[in-house]
Amino acid sequence: MKATLKTEYTIKEICEGFVYSELEAKGLFGLNGNLTIQPEYQRSYIYNDGKKDVAVIESILKGYPIGIIYFNKVGTGKFEVLDGQQRITSIGRYIKCKFSIKDDSGMEQNFDSIAKNKQEKIMQTKLLIYECEGEEEEIKEWFKTINIVGVALNNQEILNAIYSGEFVTLAKEEFSNSQNANTEKWKAYINGSANRQHFLEKALEWVSKKKIDDYMCKHRRDTNISELKNYFNSVLDWVSETFTDVEDEMQGLDWGRLYEEYHNKKGYNPKKISEAVHKLYADYSIKNRKGVFEYLLGGEKDTKLLNVRIFDEPTRKSVYAMQTSKAKEKGVSNCSHCAMGHNKNKIWKIDEMDADHVSAWSKGGETDIANCEMLCKTHNRAKGNR
Repeated sequence: MKATLKTEYTIKEICEGFVYSELEAKGLFGLNGNLTIQPEYQRSYIYNDGKKDVAVIESILKGYPIGIIYFNKVGTGKFEVLDGQQRITSIGRYIKCKFSIKDDSGMEQNFDSIAKNKQEKIMQTKLLIYECEGEEEEIKEWFKTINIVGVALNNQEILNAIYSGEFVTLAKEEFSNSQNANTEKWKAYINGSANRQHFLEKALEWVSKKKIDDYMCKHRRDTNISELKNYFNSVLDWVSETFTDVEDEMQGLDWGRLYEEYHNKKGYNPKKISEAVHKLYADYSIKNRKGVFEYLLGGEKDTKLLNVRIFDEPTRKSVYAMQTSKAKEKGVSNCSHCAMGHNKNKIWKIDEMDADHVSAWSKGGETDIANCEMLCKTHNRAKGNR
């Protein structure tokens, strides 16, 4: 890859003919139409938070460097931004009066209202720009390694760059568009945001069974994303139909895996499941509410998913002392199971015993002292959920 440093580009030149799409939340063109600011492999614009975008403008006004910018030469006089689109978009948006900064007096000022000398300083500021030329594979391999003003590319953003094409463009239009009304529904089940590609990543993870790289490589040249959309919607439709109440703990669960494992099983009654969720949520013994949903899908068998509260140390000591005292009086083991077996007279130490529910929690037994007994570790582990 060949890179040539250019030091004469001014902000005025770069932002000539600047176009920003509010709908797509991205900078489109600059350099009088000859610069594509956000090619399809680039991440969405994420600096519009009133902090990073403001910091770019304040740095320029203070004379601070804002870092090297890289252009990829795609034709005679034609370029696309390889690294720096967040900064260029922030500058262009400010010049177009899309946001304000505070002046020395603390007043908010957009570009049209700041002093003329400050306007001129911004427009005449020169940027350090490398013009890069190389094969697509070289450019994208290099792109994988860069950070943009301290905000590292996440894995999905890198994959979007590697497998850029019609498929990625269509997928981003659907899943990376913050204006898509469906994002609010998606947020109930998926952590993250559209701008940082989290919804797209999850859709790809589900349909590919967590082999995103392979899937994107295989479908790179596809001209539709029907399979991706249909599978994603099937998962979320199944979740919302099975669990009619949306709970906070649903966010971030591995719904793709749960869908594959349970969606073909019959007998789920949404009304009864809703009642069961409320009952489990009200049980103070349950320490892991996120496990409630898979616990119910699996037929209420795996209590490990719930991390049911264990007996505390004072309870263990109290029950141990009471059982041991009675056992010694009777001349039998302080483990009720041993007393009926081979170790009839064995008195176990407290650290050789486990606190157990007399009546299993899964069968309605409470986690309190009245339902606690101490068993030797061997018998407690053999007892299981009986």
